[in-house]
Amino acid sequence: MNAIISASELAAELAGGDPPVLLDVRWQLSTAAAAGEPPFDGRAAYRDGHLPGAVFIDLDRELAAAPAGRGRHPLPDPEEFGAAMRRAGVSAGTPVVVYDGGMGWAAARAWWLLRWTGHPDVRVLDGGLPSWDGPLETAQPEPAEGDFVPAWGAAGLLDADGAAALARSGVLLDARAGERYRGEVEPIDPVGGHIPGAVSAPTTENVGPDGRFLPAGELATRFRELGASTDKQVGVYCGSGVSGAHEVLALAVAGIPADLYVGSWSEWSSDPERPVAVGPDPQ
Repeated sequence: MNAIISASELAAELAGGDPPVLLDVRWQLSTAAAAGEPPFDGRAAYRDGHLPGAVFIDLDRELAAAPAGRGRHPLPDPEEFGAAMRRAGVSAGTPVVVYDGGMGWAAARAWWLLRWTGHPDVRVLDGGLPSWDGPLETAQPEPAEGDFVPAWGAAGLLDADGAAALARSGVLLDARAGERYRGEVEPIDPVGGHIPGAVSAPTTENVGPDGRFLPAGELATRFRELGASTDKQVGVYCGSGVSGAHEVLALAVAGIPADLYVGSWSEWSSDPERPVAVGPDPQ
């Protein structure tokens, strides 16, 4: 099953007899709060217009728990996550399509969580809302309660120790911007740099100017040049487990399975005992 869906394919499925559940996960990484400015309001953007039938999902409240030393976006409480998905109409036997405002990071976080907890059919709208040229609506739907019960597990998930080990034994990709990887700038976390042994692989290079993913073959070539392939265990981290999920999605499009270190750099850098590498060299 493909992990992404085009706008034209989605329009056809919505017009068919088995339409997918639509989740709107508009969110932006914002440093506005540090400057005393109001952060991006995804719910307000949703109210202004969304895909017909889509239900808004709050990334910070429903796809993550409150920060408590485990990074800025730790895993959500299993019961709360399951309840949020069921309120949105998500059932185990119904396909789900997730979209956001175009970057794909937030949608990928929802995709990863649903897939990781056992949903068999989840896709991300390639290019997000900007790719959609159909009608929008402002009414808030009231879907029937779904039956999805997330199955929490360990497979596909890395903690700090696991990420450190994978950087030595396999391939650990750092999905943040190159300047953050090199430690030249760090706008959010207390320390700049990267996990020793991790390879710089900015997730922004997985998409074209329109925000859509590069073709699968091009992605496979990119990741192969970075050392990632189906022959090795691959892991990904970012700042807080959001853009890293987008890189896991890009790897899935390329046919390469990968694990996610959800705590990511926000968790790693909060512990002064953990080593930090700087500069372009992984070590």
